[in-house]
Amino acid sequence: MRISPELVTVGHALVDVVVRVDDSVVAGLGLDRGTMSLVDPDRSEAILAALPPGRSVSGGSAANTAAGVAALGGSVAFVGKVRDDEWGRLFARDIRDAGVVYAGPVSGDGPATGKVVVLVSPDGEKTMCTSLGIGDLLGAGDVDPGLVAGARVVYLEGYLCGLEHTAATLEATIDAAEAGGATVALSLSDPQWVRLHRDELAALLPRVQLLFANADEACAMTGATVPRLAARELAGTCPNVVVTLGAGGSLVATGSGSLQVPAAEVSEVVDTTGAGDLFAAGYLHAHLRGAPPEEAARLGSVVAAEVVGHLGARPVADLRSLAGAAGLGAWLAG
Repeated sequence: MRISPELVTVGHALVDVVVRVDDSVVAGLGLDRGTMSLVDPDRSEAILAALPPGRSVSGGSAANTAAGVAALGGSVAFVGKVRDDEWGRLFARDIRDAGVVYAGPVSGDGPATGKVVVLVSPDGEKTMCTSLGIGDLLGAGDVDPGLVAGARVVYLEGYLCGLEHTAATLEATIDAAEAGGATVALSLSDPQWVRLHRDELAALLPRVQLLFANADEACAMTGATVPRLAARELAGTCPNVVVTLGAGGSLVATGSGSLQVPAAEVSEVVDTTGAGDLFAAGYLHAHLRGAPPEEAARLGSVVAAEVVGHLGARPVADLRSLAGAAGLGAWLAG
């Protein structure tokens, strides 16, 4: 009898090329600081050619979350599409080495594996230029409904919403999750993405039980100007809403009210890439262990604090030790 991982994450499989730059470089490239822009492969290569050499590391929002959960000792699978090329092999090796069940697929033809040029400003803010590559072709048939239905929680990137191929994949995955009784969790992913695809995301929210957003995303989704009001409005549709506030911690909102949870201490912010992804990892891991929302948010903050302290969106420190030192060891049991 096959035992499915308790968490399945679905999203774009990408390799990040991380480059530290001044904000003048971001502006000179015509990019909106702190957001994600979709670019074609030629534009991606042109941007890279204009930059100093960067560091190549596996990324992708839902994949980063999966790697964080695995580092905490959780049972997790990731579904995302790569090409059988240099970048695809790097991605597949890294995700498996992280302890994640990689549910593919790996294609022998088609566009190249997706790539993200991540421009990191001096204050750690990241600006991303994403060429989705073959990840944009992740179809409904590429997601094993049995894997999804066997999970306790299914976590989805908002980046899947609004695109020709992956929008149908998103719907099919939610169908399978509902058939198996799994909790559906969704990240809003990026404020600019929310502004572009607000209607499509709004149509999904009634099917989502756990929603993650940062303050800008929550306000863009609702039109509110204050994150707490945005969180409360979103909680009118989703039973559980978590809004991250950077150094201000996070807001946990339900239909009965909201609670602010302080952030974990960070000695230096080097790179905010993956901060939201790793916050979700900590929260989801604690949630699966039965933690109350405020404790889940505390673990999310500890994990996010680790990833912003270095370049790249995957953890490098022992997350279990960090959680234990923060008094959150009760939520690490298998």
